[in-house]
Order: sequence, then C-alpha cells, then structure tokens
Amino acid sequence: MDGSGPNPSGATLVETVMAAIRQRIAARMLTPGARLPSIRAMAKSMQVSKSTVVEAYDRLAAEGTIRSRPGSGFYAAGQLAPLSLAEIGPRLDRAVDPLWVSRQSLEAGEEMLKPGCGWLPASWMPQAALRRALRTAARADDVALADYGTPLGLPPLRQLLARRMADHGVEVSPDQIMLTDCGTQAIDLLCRFLIEPGDAVLVDDPCYFNFHALLRAHQAKVVGVPYTPSGPDIELFAEALAEHRPRLYITNSGIHNPTGAILSPVTAHRLLKLADQADLTIVEDDIFADFEHSPAPRLAAFDGLQRVIQIGSFSKTLSASVRCGFIAAPADWMEGLTDLKIATTFGGARLSSELVLTLLKDGSYRKHVEQLRTRLSRAMAETAGRLKAMDITPWIDQPAGMFLWCRLPDGIDAADVARHALSDNVVLAPGNAFSLSHTAGHFMRFNVAQCADERIFRVLEKAIAASRRKAA
Repeated sequence: MDGSGPNPSGATLVETVMAAIRQRIAARMLTPGARLPSIRAMAKSMQVSKSTVVEAYDRLAAEGTIRSRPGSGFYAAGQLAPLSLAEIGPRLDRAVDPLWVSRQSLEAGEEMLKPGCGWLPASWMPQAALRRALRTAARADDVALADYGTPLGLPPLRQLLARRMADHGVEVSPDQIMLTDCGTQAIDLLCRFLIEPGDAVLVDDPCYFNFHALLRAHQAKVVGVPYTPSGPDIELFAEALAEHRPRLYITNSGIHNPTGAILSPVTAHRLLKLADQADLTIVEDDIFADFEHSPAPRLAAFDGLQRVIQIGSFSKTLSASVRCGFIAAPADWMEGLTDLKIATTFGGARLSSELVLTLLKDGSYRKHVEQLRTRLSRAMAETAGRLKAMDITPWIDQPAGMFLWCRLPDGIDAADVARHALSDNVVLAPGNAFSLSHTAGHFMRFNVAQCADERIFRVLEKAIAASRRKAA
C-alpha cells in the first residue's frame, strides 16, 4: 500500500497515522515517556505499510511530538499537553461536535437565534419571583450571605427535595441527598467517585451530548445503546453488558433528551433486572421532571436507590444563573461523596440554595411550572406544525417538555444545514452531536421554546435548500 496515497477522508495515509498518534497523546493514552507501538505493530493495526509508519514517525519526531531512541523505539515526548476534549475520539466536523453546539449557544450574542440550545428563554423564567427571593436573601444573616455552606447542603432544602421525590415514588432520606451546583457537577462527582480511566460507561444513542463530553473528560470508554420510543433497546443493552462489562449507565428516564421519549414500565423492569445481574450502577438524570404532565416511571422508584442514583437541578425550570442541583444516592455512599465534594468544591453554594428554597416554599414555583407546561404544549404544537409543513417529521408526536427530535427531508444532512444556518445567525443542534454512532445525520433537535421567531423557519428553509443544491 502506497503511504502517500489519499484515503477517503482526504488525508494521506502518513497524515492519518500521525493524526492517530496525536489523538492518543491528547487522550492521555500515551503520556510523556510512553513507548509507541513498534513500526510493525502500528502498520498492522492501521492497515498500512511499514514505510508509511516510518515516514509518519519521522515527521512526528521532526516536529517534536515523539522522540527516537536508537535500538529502543519511539517514545512520546515533552510535557503532558493540556487535555483536549475535541481530540478525544474521532475528529468530527465542528458543526456536529457537542462542544461546538454548547459553545455557540452559550457565547451567542443578542442577534443570534438559538433553536438548538437546551434551555428556556430568560423571559420564560419567573423573573418577579426571583427578584423577590433575592430581596429576601439580602436580609439574611451574615453567615448565610458570606460563609461556606455545609458539604451536603442546606438541610431545609434537602428535606423539601425528599418530599418532592416521594411524589414520584422515590423514598429517600434527606441525609441521602447532596446539593450540587448543577446536574453536570452531580454527574462529574459521580464519575470521579465510581469510575477509573478506561472503564466502560453506557449511554443512550442518541443522548444529551454533554454526557459524551463529560465522559471523555474522565477518559471513559463510552458505549452507545440505540434508544427507542419506550427506552433503550433491551436486546442490544444486554449485548453491550456482556461485551463491555460497563460500570455505569447514564440516562434520562423521565423526559428523554433529545428524543422526548418516556421510559415504559416494562422496559424499566427488564432494564433493572439486567443491571442487577451485571452489577451495573445507573445514573438517572431527572432534570426535566417538572415539565411532565403526568409522572413517568422512575428507575429510582422501582429500585429504591439501591443501584440507581437520581440527580436533578433547577437550571431548566427556574434559573440557569442560580446554580443548584442535587444527588440522591445510597446511604452508605454519602460519606465518600461528601469527602469528594470537599476535595473538589469545598463547600456548598449556600446563597443559591437559600434562593431556591424560598421559591419552592412560597408557592410561586408550583404556579410557574404549571404555566410552563401549558406554554410548552402550545409551543410544541405550533413548532411541530411549522416543521411538518417543511417535510421535517417529529420522531414522536406531541412529546412533553421542550424538545422535538425530527427527521429532515430525504437526502438532507443536518450538519450541513447547521453550517448554513450559522452564517445567518441561527444556532441549530444537528443529530450526530447526540449520537455516539453518528447514525443521526438526518435528524435535528429543536427547542420549541426558542422557536417563536419567524426568522428561524426562513433561515431553516434557506439552509435546507442550500444543502439540497450541494447534494445534487
């Protein structure tokens, strides 16, 4: 095989081998001083000639990425490079990279429209109630305003959360609840607590894209299981358990992100039986619980918090600025989680906890989420109608929550549409950002709460037309 010939991606074979080595270094699979595979072994694994590997190694040595030791081989050189999440896993077009979607949404100016983002517009949040809670917090004593919170978090809020969880069938003591800054921090703490680099972790395919990014940061082996309208494909889930022996499974069992699907009781029972047989721990992200019109089955309720951990936060329903989430876990884990939280964040965010407690206690939050459900239902119907008129088909009819997972017209690539739309100041969320297997290239997630502006549909129509011309 000619080492200078192009491969399907457009890079030469030498460049492909060089990229593979750089990726291993970025992912910490090769640390400074680590020996590279022999030329023969690398040629076999990459299915290229030995001369291709020799040239690739020579170029990497010339640029200082690796070092040659005569008679010994090649070794990773230099100091450990900063962790590059974008380099872990296959190089993706930035339009379908999970971190690209997040950064474009978070950094967007006022001129940008964000139907691809994962949160409600600020105008949908209970601004008046938040301002009242802030005024109440301003009158708090000096300790509440200026001191560290306890590691587990504000006791009255944990007691209230325990009562709220009981409404979903999850019986938990307040001492089994730890407050966190957000749901992402909750998952980060649990990953630090439960897995080591190289451990396998199951996720849904598709799933919330930041699960991918966070697990890559923990250097986990991420394994996707296809998701159906009633939950993960149980047969394929069982196969993944047997093949990969994962430590964790991370999922939404209430309103699923991005699909809007809801776990069925039958699937939940079969899933827990498999988890018990495989000694699998499940992290159930329940962040969208308050968007439900009627409660869906909860794995934590069926399991009794034995091997299921439930997490949540108020970022989606109350305020993304007031950072407050929680972990509900087995009682015998709490001491270890407490030590880990002290080591990584020291104390709790007491002021945020006080604000959330005030809003939950005065009744304004309950009224707010009731209004949200009504408003989201209306936006869901309106957005679905507009999309169907463009031959964009929802995967599930009228799901709860804020997301529509949709199939684009035949032959249209979602990443290409997203690139075109970005040039017109519209941030979209193409399907492969959510899919570990990259099998959702013709899907797109729409946030119906962010789709009120007529310009979004004009830009979307224009971007699809441009993509269709490109494909022709």
